[in-house]
Amino acid sequence: MRAVMALSGGMDSTGLLMRLLADGYKVDCISYEYGQKHNIELERAKANIEYLNQHGIDVIHSIVDLSSAMGIFESALLKGGEDIPEGHYEQDQMKATVVPNRNAIFASILYGYALSIALRENTNVVIALGVHSGDHAIYPDCRPEFYSALEHAFIEGNWDSEKVSFHLPYIEGDKELILRDASLAIGALNLDFDVVFANTNTSYNPDEFGRSSGTSGADVERILAFHAIGRKDPVQYVNSWEDVLESALRTEASHKDKQYLDRLSDLQYQVTRKSATEPAFSGMYWDEKRHGNYRCICCDHLLFESKSKYDSGCGWPSFHTEHESSGILRIADNSLGHSRVEVKCASCDAHLGHVFEDGPADFGGERYCINSASMEFEEE
Repeated sequence: MRAVMALSGGMDSTGLLMRLLADGYKVDCISYEYGQKHNIELERAKANIEYLNQHGIDVIHSIVDLSSAMGIFESALLKGGEDIPEGHYEQDQMKATVVPNRNAIFASILYGYALSIALRENTNVVIALGVHSGDHAIYPDCRPEFYSALEHAFIEGNWDSEKVSFHLPYIEGDKELILRDASLAIGALNLDFDVVFANTNTSYNPDEFGRSSGTSGADVERILAFHAIGRKDPVQYVNSWEDVLESALRTEASHKDKQYLDRLSDLQYQVTRKSATEPAFSGMYWDEKRHGNYRCICCDHLLFESKSKYDSGCGWPSFHTEHESSGILRIADNSLGHSRVEVKCASCDAHLGHVFEDGPADFGGERYCINSASMEFEEE
């Protein structure tokens, strides 16, 4: 099996390379020098190619210099451009890091190279790219629609195009998925996870020593992904891992809070994000009897099924059992001067209500007392 891929030297393309190798592909990698401020990533890419070679894994690696052509473009990511914006990777200011038509240019070169290999070796070749859903908000040239249109154009513009196809395994995933998959692939290859990812760069504004800033949108996304899989990022940051993680979590919380303010009603926001309680008998679901599912109003996570709902007479929706996949969090709550158990959504930390020990004995004796404002009902 043959594959050609863009190896930026970042974590996404590196994770993809590990997956391709673990799946038995013979891989050719192309990296691009295009005047990027963070071209330390090219040194990291070469370091990983060397690491693979030391372990008997042969990968062809070429660096294509596009700096003179793309140096005339406008982007904060390029040398001479404005300062790299800081903050959450989905915020509008991150659009300044878009390099016009970058992925179309890169993909055109990859396609020509892949087609050349296909003709020379009389084989089919996939063009593998590590683009993922975390890129979709800011980078239009990372979206599925873009690659679908681009592939169609390449098919129309080339003979023998049936020998080449795009392979985008993470297009609907995210950085967390890439890390988890890379961990499995690296294990199958008998390599060291920390060595592989220490030989990467995601930061758009590393310092003169190549240390990641921890403040660019790309940094924040990466830090949160490592935190999600329970690992410390082996890349060296300007500040300690504890400091950059705390900062990334604050950035994520602030960004989500703004989204909740925009999307939720005032009552929904106060209940889910500020732990308020709606008045008894006032919520839309306290007397709901239709069949269906109850999901978190903030993140759509499944919480309860209607078959576990019952009339407790308390004035709030009551459930004797949570859905088997909900994983609802339980937290000690002494805010009213006596002990209660608060329940929160495991997916987004939204306040749901409380759980008490006065429920139906036949179902374990618990009563989930839940605010209607924290849920959305999905009728079956």
